[in-house]
Amino acid sequence: MSQVNPSSAAAYGLLTATALMWAGNAIAGKFAVGHVSPFLLTSLRWTIATAILAVWAWPHLRRDRAAMRRHAGYLFAMGALGLAVFNDMFYLALNYTSAINVAILQSSMPLAVFLLNFAFHAIRATPMQIGGFTLTLIGVVLTATRGDPWALGHMNLNFGDILMVIAISIYGAYSVWLAKKPQMHWLSFLTAASLSATIASLPFAAWEIAAGRVIYPDLQGWEVTLFTAIGPAILAQLFWARGLEIIGSNRGGVFINVVPIFAAVLAVVLLGETFHAYHGVAMALVFAGVWLSQRHTL
Repeated sequence: MSQVNPSSAAAYGLLTATALMWAGNAIAGKFAVGHVSPFLLTSLRWTIATAILAVWAWPHLRRDRAAMRRHAGYLFAMGALGLAVFNDMFYLALNYTSAINVAILQSSMPLAVFLLNFAFHAIRATPMQIGGFTLTLIGVVLTATRGDPWALGHMNLNFGDILMVIAISIYGAYSVWLAKKPQMHWLSFLTAASLSATIASLPFAAWEIAAGRVIYPDLQGWEVTLFTAIGPAILAQLFWARGLEIIGSNRGGVFINVVPIFAAVLAVVLLGETFHAYHGVAMALVFAGVWLSQRHTL
């Protein structure tokens, strides 16, 4: 019987935990409505995350400062686009399209990773990875359409959908270009990227304030902000980056499709939504797809 490489097993754990925290972020977004506006939430969460990371990473930052200066452009682009702009566009897309459309479009992230890996690095997806992605995509579609995949035929592409496609492309590029991370500690990298995300998010928050659309956080808003800063913004990003470093973005990218499944479970537990049979079928398909996409190394 074949054995799972210990480092691969660690990567699977990290990427699964990442998916769980990102699913929690989606639920937190529901709790944020009416308690903190989306662009301000993005700005606050990266500001808090940067402050926490700076203290945590200080010894590594001192050691890596020369490398950070040499690669300042790369670090800023990764943080500004992959962390700040992606989140802002994600929240903005939800103002123009349905949550069903967003869930379906988000499930195409691994496909974006496959295509970008091939375009930039000539890395081809294996048949197992493509098969695994297909299974996870079917599972996500079942979840997003509430067990009625024929509903896809009644959906129209709109401005929000286009924003989401752009956002997915941005985060797909971020995931692919993590392979080009300079030689530095992961905490140094994430702190620099988080600071870049904070800077890049400020114009969006400023526009929200100037347009009179800002909602300053109340107690619940601050609770959501702190959760997103510590969980999705710090731990999930560290886990995602380390997991992709171990097994590669083609294999690891499939874990994105676990997010909607975890979100459905959390919605049942935290929001009182009903668990349906199609949720169970979808979960089985998604996890089977993730397993299949790793099969060539087991």
